[in-house]
This record gives sequence, C-alpha cells and structure tokens, in this order.
Amino acid sequence: MTLPDPLHETIVAVGSILADARDPWWIISGAAAAIHGAQPITVSDVDVMLSIEDAKRLFARIGIAQEPQSSHPRFRSEVFGRWEACPLVAEFMANFVLRDLDGVWRPMLPSTRRAVTIGAITIFVPELQELRRMFQRFGRPKDLTRIKLLDHLS
Repeated sequence: MTLPDPLHETIVAVGSILADARDPWWIISGAAAAIHGAQPITVSDVDVMLSIEDAKRLFARIGIAQEPQSSHPRFRSEVFGRWEACPLVAEFMANFVLRDLDGVWRPMLPSTRRAVTIGAITIFVPELQELRRMFQRFGRPKDLTRIKLLDHLS
C-alpha cells in the first residue's frame, strides 16, 4: 500500500496515540478506502470512530477540546474533537449516528475490524464490504464515487 506522505504521517500518528485504547476503534471514510487501496482518491482528513470513554481519555491526554454538538442535518456524535497536530486533521467521533434517508437517526458502528500494520503501528479499518455499505448509507456524491473505487478492488 502506498499512501501520500501527509496521509501516511497522519495515520501513523493516529495509530500511535490510540495504541493504548481500551475499546475497539476504526479509521473510516476516505482514509479507510485509501488504506484498502482505492485509487485515485483524495483524502482531506482522517475520520476515527472510537468509544466515548477512549475519546474522553484521549482528548484529556493530548489536549483536544470537545466540540459542541454538530448542526449537520445527517451526522452527529455525542463526543467530537479535531486533532490538528498532523499534516491532515484527524476527527475523532464517539457514539456517531447517521440520519438515514428515511429520516431516522441510527448508530453507525462497524461490526468488522481489520488490523493493518503500517511500519510499527497497527491501525484498524472496517472490512471492504462493510466500508462500502457505510459509503452507501452516507450517500453523498463523494461517497458514491468511493464505492466505485472500492468495487475495483473486490
């Protein structure tokens, strides 16, 4: 797997600060697609899903401020924070919910967890087909494009 330097550096940093997480965590969205090998893909940030407890411990340890509840019409997290100490921003989300196309808010929590080793760091992403289903639920134009990139991998 070849990742652009800013993405590679950010993913390694995220894996490093989450090495002592007590609960499962995942890199999702565009960064996860890139980790799976989707190309060409543009990744502007690294989205991370984790437990509320791990998020609170992490935020306190590395100085991330918990941001107020999002007013986004389709996405929200009980705990959300941005880490800007890397080449790309890492966004941490705990108790992430998505308003599906039927208007109902539902949890978004992967059920699969694939370990990927990058250098000396292990990170986790949803399996390819689950990531594809996540993109379908997100439903934005960029997510539909990412589905096509993932389909070339399977």
